[in-house]
Amino acid sequence: MPNMRIIGGTYRGKKLISPNYEGVRPTSDRTREAVFNILYSLLPQEWGAYRLLEVFTGSGAFSLEAISRGVSKVCMVDLDLTAAQKNVALFSKESDKLKLLRADGTKLPEAKEKYNLYFSDAPYNQNLSEKALAEAAEKGWLEQGAVCVIEVHKSENLVPPAGFDQLDERIYGIAKILIFKYIGIE
Repeated sequence: MPNMRIIGGTYRGKKLISPNYEGVRPTSDRTREAVFNILYSLLPQEWGAYRLLEVFTGSGAFSLEAISRGVSKVCMVDLDLTAAQKNVALFSKESDKLKLLRADGTKLPEAKEKYNLYFSDAPYNQNLSEKALAEAAEKGWLEQGAVCVIEVHKSENLVPPAGFDQLDERIYGIAKILIFKYIGIE
């Protein structure tokens, strides 16, 4: 597994602990940088106005990158938080902004607060991304207008659930990045 690091913001260059167990495939630094560049041009407000919900967080690299760039709060969701906990421990100064939730991204509890930025990098080719996105909307995790970034395998077809408009689609290596806006459920 290649070394992971924060690529922008306050903690630029900070090394992260790479998970060393099978089944975890962190978003590459290159793809993560591209996604943040897209978001930078797409989001109408400064990073501090955003709260990120990341499901299938794995190592937590995406959330920690967001914190480094100034996002006000993140909630990292995964069934196995081992890798994310190790990386969160490296950011002790940001502990008040970081929340870990042990849960299945496709079976979320009712939300206690809403998020206006969403990222999902589910295991490839298991049809989990669409279910997780629908679940986040149905359980009240997403604010109207939330920007949702989903990474899937480039061969996967993802049909967004009702209430989402597609804004962008890009391919980086084996990853396809889809960006949606949550317009709400009637």
